[in-house]
Amino acid sequence: MSGKRILLMIAGGIAAYKSLELIRRLKDRGYEVSAVMTRAAHEFVTPLSVSALTGTRVHTDLFDLTDEAEMGHIQLSRSADLIVIAPATADLLAKMAHGQADDLASTLLLATDTDVLAAPAMNVRMWAHPATQRNLSTLRSDGVHFVGPDEGDMACGEFGPGRMAEPDAIADAVDAYFGSTLDLRGKTALVTSGPTHEPIDPVRYIANRSSGQQGHAIAAALARAGASVTLISGPVSIPDPYGVTTRHVETAREMLDAVEQALPVDLAVMTAAVADWRVAEAGQSKIKKEPGGDTPQLSFVENPDILKTVGHHEKRPRLLIGFAAETDDVVENARGKLDRKKADWIVANDVSPETGIMGGSHNSVRIVDADGVEEWPNMTKTDVATRLVERMAKTLKTFTD
Repeated sequence: MSGKRILLMIAGGIAAYKSLELIRRLKDRGYEVSAVMTRAAHEFVTPLSVSALTGTRVHTDLFDLTDEAEMGHIQLSRSADLIVIAPATADLLAKMAHGQADDLASTLLLATDTDVLAAPAMNVRMWAHPATQRNLSTLRSDGVHFVGPDEGDMACGEFGPGRMAEPDAIADAVDAYFGSTLDLRGKTALVTSGPTHEPIDPVRYIANRSSGQQGHAIAAALARAGASVTLISGPVSIPDPYGVTTRHVETAREMLDAVEQALPVDLAVMTAAVADWRVAEAGQSKIKKEPGGDTPQLSFVENPDILKTVGHHEKRPRLLIGFAAETDDVVENARGKLDRKKADWIVANDVSPETGIMGGSHNSVRIVDADGVEEWPNMTKTDVATRLVERMAKTLKTFTD
């Protein structure tokens, strides 16, 4: 993306502090970044901090005599390849929707013919308010692109949708905007994510350490690329990705049922860490520990192999990708799964405890396919997701061509 120019607009919200990290992420990816700040944004981050990171002057005032002698707001609005608003507050979104122009930011947005990518950030009730939703509908129909918001805890103490998307996710959305290979509009996608919980009795279950972060990141990246995404998620503590249809399940059998109901799709990514076995006879009441009593003996039966079932299904996706979490012989085991389960690729990773991958924020993967092995070491799970989606889009394009 070297040479692509981003004009970052920072509005006045508590999420403005994330804009500093966003500048770093964009510059790391080769973008040139300049910034405009609203007056309210100064209450959260300083122009000096923003200027130090962009390496350029920060623009704040509509009536700067030097700039306006040359119609500076017009030049600013048209010199960028993309305008990114992060955070995009309810106030600024309302001004955009109604064509208001009473400061540099809103005037610039009204004067521009450059595409706009907005990352909304506001209180959950402000986000859900009918006025905000009307404004969003207007802006979408005007061609404004959006990333987020996420769902989670807010600075005000409430919980729900309204958190600004993380800097990595916004940078991914910028990449997707410029990367034509990431155009998956019109495609349908299925993703499984997280662990499964297999009951022992009504209060105990067998599970694993999967956090669902990688699967959720892939679902979000597919949605940003324009795909219609169904996510089948086991029990996780992270929010559902924005713009994705999510179904929540508990057990492997429930996950398989949900997956088969979601078929047919163009592509499927099976990232869930599905339990290989379940207890043959789960207790209908809590198994009690009696003083001096015998230790319970559990019998296990094999769970359905979801990836293998989809690989041999009459509605098999055009592109099928499986994950292999291994602690030994990572590539060799992945090659075996590639053949047995009729997948197109296996994304293999070493989840030994010392790697910190299971439940962590980073991943190191090997893409195993019929052509060989491709290594992607030490990346954030968001970056792994973005690269995977780019690879998927290129592959599907070759099918079409």
